[in-house]
Amino acid sequence: MGSVLAATSPNPPPAAGGSSPVRPSLVSVPPGFTMPPVSPLSPSSATGAPSETENTLPNPGSFEECHRKCKEVFPVQMEGVRLVVNKGLSSRFQVNHTIALSTLGDSSYRFGSTYVGSKQTGPAESFPIMMGDMDNSGSLNAQAIHQLTDRIRSKVVLQTQQHKFVNWQSDAEYRGGDFTATVTLGNPDILVGSGIVVAHYLQSITPTLALGGELVYHRRPGEEGTVISLVGRYTGTNYTATLTLGQAGAHASYYHKANEQLQVGVEFEASTRMRETSTSFGYQLDLPKANLVFKGSVDSNWMVGATLEKKLIPLPLSLTLGAFLNQRKNKFQCGFGITIG
Repeated sequence: MGSVLAATSPNPPPAAGGSSPVRPSLVSVPPGFTMPPVSPLSPSSATGAPSETENTLPNPGSFEECHRKCKEVFPVQMEGVRLVVNKGLSSRFQVNHTIALSTLGDSSYRFGSTYVGSKQTGPAESFPIMMGDMDNSGSLNAQAIHQLTDRIRSKVVLQTQQHKFVNWQSDAEYRGGDFTATVTLGNPDILVGSGIVVAHYLQSITPTLALGGELVYHRRPGEEGTVISLVGRYTGTNYTATLTLGQAGAHASYYHKANEQLQVGVEFEASTRMRETSTSFGYQLDLPKANLVFKGSVDSNWMVGATLEKKLIPLPLSLTLGAFLNQRKNKFQCGFGITIG
């Protein structure tokens, strides 16, 4: 309910080498260092007047990140055999080869590349970022992300199928001190008079509460419509609760970090068009000493799934096992993956 590509075609597979968002952490003083001297109190501080910094609310992040923490806990469905080879050609350029062997669909080979620029905006953020991959049939998925200014970020996404353009979208995101606004334009065609426009806005009300909305306008010959959704997110010390309500349905998620090893998530989705509801429960278990990550899930449609990822340190090798069982349809599928590099 917030992605242009999701409204028009299936999402492209994630590009290899992507980095996850950096989470803020407390800063400790290394041994042998001392804290800098504290400046004298200003007259306003001496009288107890609140400073401008204390009243500043945090930036709530982007609209599409509201349910991301909960979704990352659930295992990704896999089937067949998958081999991924990553090769870093330089500190800024990387290529990857992916071979997928499937019993349900066609086997495929994909070649991808990732380039990261030299404009550093944070400890683990550098721009521009250009990623793309192409399979043996000529289908292409590519995207470019660039930080234009300190507050404006732009992204362009292209998708083709067998040498024909299927989707393309461009968006601009503005991050203020306590709000984020995004405008996305998808598949515009001036001659035919069709296209999709998506507007997002997320505002911090308190340090823990953020409210926002989404407006989706789509137009094509003989069809025109608008869909509005509202979102609310409450963030605690170790949990996040998010609720999205709109004409298309409802989506609620709850993420809880029990400790450093265990994370759980619960999702509820209701669609007014399909007239269906579903509830899912997922968890992620991290064992750093064993270099192992286990994810499991179960939903109201009697689908049970789990994935196991094991890093074979000091070798640059990772093994992934996945199994998913649909009790209602009596359907079972499993997968095995190897990642090198």
